[in-house]
Amino acid sequence: MSFELTQEEGKFLINLARNTVKQYLETGKTPKPPQGTPQKLFQHCGVFVTINRVYGGEKELRGCIGYPYPTDPLVEAVIQSAINAATEDPRFEPLSAEELDKVVFEVSVLTPPERVEVQNPKEYLSKVKVGEDGLIVERGYYKGLLLPQVPIEWGWCEEEFLCQCCMKAGLPPDTWLTKDVKIYRFHAIIFEEESPNGEVKRLELPKQP
Repeated sequence: MSFELTQEEGKFLINLARNTVKQYLETGKTPKPPQGTPQKLFQHCGVFVTINRVYGGEKELRGCIGYPYPTDPLVEAVIQSAINAATEDPRFEPLSAEELDKVVFEVSVLTPPERVEVQNPKEYLSKVKVGEDGLIVERGYYKGLLLPQVPIEWGWCEEEFLCQCCMKAGLPPDTWLTKDVKIYRFHAIIFEEESPNGEVKRLELPKQP
């Protein structure tokens, strides 16, 4: 991807996500972008904020919401996504202030999604790359998105990735084999905390053979 982020910029975004949630849970107010925000972070980018609970070294999803498309300045999208991941993910109860020391934050900055063009749907298996691509599946009003790190975490192959993304959209798992489905792929720059309030690292996904 042409857009890049340094380690310091990644750390800035992670700290922004955590501090935003802390402030929102304490005051109910949405903070503004902090003074001194690097100008680069006002570029429009898609982004997802993921919050994971840590149990004995294992991560368990606690909330994940974001913007698939570059509709807003990155810094503002991180602020809103962090609040929504903490309080609006319909799969979970809202995060409490007491939980902040038990969760880690992850920020995934996305490239604009591009349509995967095929003549035969079976070609998706060779055009989608686990360890590189995130996916969006669309069919009519149904839409599902999975970030690039998800199939790595679950050990999925390309076919499982496609099936799971269809299910995320509320569709049968084999919907990707139908002609009227649209599949988009994107890449992501991913930063995460190694432990609650801990060091921030860039997540490098293992490439699949």
